[in-house]
Amino acid sequence: MTVIHRALGLVLGTLADQILSDPRRHHPVAWFGSWATTVERRTWADDHRAGARFTVAAVAPVTLAALAVEGLSRPRPWAQVATTAIATWAALGTRRLADEGATMAQRLASGDLSLAREQLPNLCGRDPSRLDAEGLGRATVESMAENTNDAGVCTLFWGAVAGVPGILTHRCLNTLDAMVGHRNERYGRFGSAAALSDDAVAWIPARITGALACATAPLVGGDRRRAWHIMRRDGAQHPSPNGGWCEAAWAGVLGIRLGGENRYGERVETRPTLGDGPRPGPAEVQRASRLVTAVTWAATGVAVAALAALGGMRGRGRRR
Repeated sequence: MTVIHRALGLVLGTLADQILSDPRRHHPVAWFGSWATTVERRTWADDHRAGARFTVAAVAPVTLAALAVEGLSRPRPWAQVATTAIATWAALGTRRLADEGATMAQRLASGDLSLAREQLPNLCGRDPSRLDAEGLGRATVESMAENTNDAGVCTLFWGAVAGVPGILTHRCLNTLDAMVGHRNERYGRFGSAAALSDDAVAWIPARITGALACATAPLVGGDRRRAWHIMRRDGAQHPSPNGGWCEAAWAGVLGIRLGGENRYGERVETRPTLGDGPRPGPAEVQRASRLVTAVTWAATGVAVAALAALGGMRGRGRRR
């Protein structure tokens, strides 16, 4: 049965990510980034329409190839399991995300800010040079919250909905957003199509991410009710249509306060306050890292349960 084998592929792919993590060299996402850079050189113009053409030209070949793989594997259930597992492993990044967060927690606990500042670029693009321990902790938790959605729940959601094409198309759009979805002179217009597309495909998963963080709060010493209250109260205050739901949920689970001034080179953004309590310290950063893993497995369970229910409904329909 197609949906059951898809579910098994998602589980095996998640397990592979948790055991093997990302490959440090020759990562498929890096290959796509090189392809997208080539397409950008040929299509760039300071124009929204040029950005839309770039987005389609970069992503369409991957989507078409994924559709071909899905079609060829459909008559062979174990081929579908294997291709879904490989795509899931290639797209997921939550083991690496949790590990990078745990490393930051250790460096903050040691009091060595120079090492902690060196660690931050592995998590986000903020300028670490002016950040103190609280700023580094906040940046780490906010990055883990958003990227649990981008590199975890989105993959599992679109894998359950659309199989290999869903997984790879989302990952491509998310990579393009990271490459060109910036509000600066070069990409303000050109990158808007990629940014809006990424926001659209992450809209539902972001709310699932927030809800699962609240649901798994007791696993990291948090309170479900408080987390749900903070997420509902503060999630929509964030300028991102998706990031606030994830960050507010993490703030509620950990009992901390996020938001404030963020520096990206010469650009400065001021974000609203999310949550109540102190800024995150090493202990909260460590708990945030554990929450990444808890939400990843919870999302895998939800995806498998949904596919199993769909498979059961289809089976009953055929028997009638």
